[in-house]
Amino acid sequence: MRINKDFYAGVRGTLPILIGVIPFAMITGVAAVSVGLTFFETLGMSVLVFAGASQMVVFQLMAAGSPWIIMVLTAWVINLRFSMYSATLAPYLQKLSTGQKALMAYMLSDQAFGISLSHFVANEEVNHRWYYFGAASTIWVAWQISAIIGSLLGALVPASWGFDFAFPLSFMALMFAALRDRPTVIAALAGGIIAVLAKGLPYNIGLVLATFLGIAAGYIAEEMKTKTRVAQ
Repeated sequence: MRINKDFYAGVRGTLPILIGVIPFAMITGVAAVSVGLTFFETLGMSVLVFAGASQMVVFQLMAAGSPWIIMVLTAWVINLRFSMYSATLAPYLQKLSTGQKALMAYMLSDQAFGISLSHFVANEEVNHRWYYFGAASTIWVAWQISAIIGSLLGALVPASWGFDFAFPLSFMALMFAALRDRPTVIAALAGGIIAVLAKGLPYNIGLVLATFLGIAAGYIAEEMKTKTRVAQ
C-alpha cells in the first residue's frame, strides 16, 4: 500500500510543473518538423534522446548545416548535467537492480530530479524508487504526447518561418514557466524592455546589459518584498 501511495504522490507532485513541460515539448516537435524531420523521425528522436535543451540545440545545428559529429558532441556537453543529477540521486536508489537503474537513468529529467530530491530530503519515510518513478514517468508520458502533438502541428507552420519560428518560442515557454512571483515578472519585464531598447548597440552589448539590469531589477524587487514581509 505504501508503494502505491508514493507512486501517486510522485505523480501529484509533478502535475504543477507540466505547465512548463507541455508547451516546451510541443515546440520541440514543431522545431523538429521545421528542420525537415518526418513524423517518425521526430518521434524516434524524442523517445531516444528525451532531452529538450539538447534537442533544440541540435535542431539549430541541423538548420545551419553543421557536421553530425558537432551535433553529437554538443548534445553530449549539454547533457553532462545529468551525470551530476545521477550522482546526487544515487544514494537513494543504490539498492535497485542494474536494469531498474538503467530505466531510472533513461527517464531522468531536470524536473524529475528537482521534484524527487526535494521530496526525499523533506520526507525520510518514503519509497524512493516509487516516488521517483511516479514523477519521472508522468513527465516522460506528458513529453512524448506533447512532442507528437507539436510535430503534427508543425506541418501547419509556414515553411518560410522555418526554425526561426520554433527556436524563440522554446525560450518563451521556459520563461513563462519561470514567472512564479512578482520579482521574477519584474526581472523579465525589465530585461525584455532593455533588450528591445538596446538592440542597436554594437557587439551584442544590449543583450548583456539587459541581462544584468534584469537581474538587478529582480533582486531589488525581492529585497523590497522581504522588507515588506518583515515589517508586517
